[in-house]
Amino acid sequence: MADAQLSALPAPAGRAGLRGVIVSEFTKLRSVRSTYWTLGALIIVSVGIAAIAGAGIASSIHNNPQNKAAADATQDSLIAFFELGQLIIAVIGAMTITSEYSTGMIRTSMSAMPRRSTIYLGKLIVLTTVTLVVSLVTSFLAFFTGQAMLSSSGVAASLFHSTTVPANALLSPPSGGPGAGPPRVTFQGTDVISSSTVLTAVIGTALFVTLVALIAFGLGSIIRHTAGAITSTIGLMFVLSIIIQVLPDNWRWDIMRFFPDAAGRVISVTVGPANMHLWSAWPQMLVTLLWAAVLVGVGGYLFRTRDA
Repeated sequence: MADAQLSALPAPAGRAGLRGVIVSEFTKLRSVRSTYWTLGALIIVSVGIAAIAGAGIASSIHNNPQNKAAADATQDSLIAFFELGQLIIAVIGAMTITSEYSTGMIRTSMSAMPRRSTIYLGKLIVLTTVTLVVSLVTSFLAFFTGQAMLSSSGVAASLFHSTTVPANALLSPPSGGPGAGPPRVTFQGTDVISSSTVLTAVIGTALFVTLVALIAFGLGSIIRHTAGAITSTIGLMFVLSIIIQVLPDNWRWDIMRFFPDAAGRVISVTVGPANMHLWSAWPQMLVTLLWAAVLVGVGGYLFRTRDA
């Protein structure tokens, strides 16, 4: 009788693989309320501040036309997403790996899928996909919102054609003499902003924020504690560059280009000379990518070799 019951059981469907892990990890990520709150905050804060900043800059240019000179409308629209987006996205990156340690669910995951490297890779793929898509959407929304607010100022950038802004502004007394009215403004030179430069800034900022999520993920894998991973990410991306200010200038700038946050100082810039102390946008982005790869690699090794 027992043999008859066993023979009636369905045949095994095969070993659980990466595809099943990806589906499982995506389900975990979207079933947690904090995911929606965090990503929602990322979009609302980034787009909202882009609108406020754009309106403020447009008003400033209306009252002080000399502020048109060397205005970088693209960077002004992306600065909130870049600066605050790092902090918000680090929470998602860390919690993708640390939340299961805090609840003990990591043991269940490892029982269901004994191949730890597959679990780790599945988490990494899901995190990268979600953060990259959300970051790209947020970056473009922030850009278009900011440019809409700046449309009447004469400095708005475009993804579809080149634009120009004055390079310099000279102030001279009004024709009636000092006190007879606002100073006269004379613009000199022109900065041409190509659409490809703007596109590089918008996409590059999204890629940078995505890499910060991977850095937080790697640190979370190493530390296995949510608060510790988030704090370490903030320290690495913000505090470390402040601490080295005590070093001599020639040391500080030589060291700075090897920090993971240095790419953010050049990737969103579309107007003005390049920072002479840093590499150009994509080489600096490669530095951030290497930091993320090393931390994710170390975290993956520890994930496979340490006890849960």
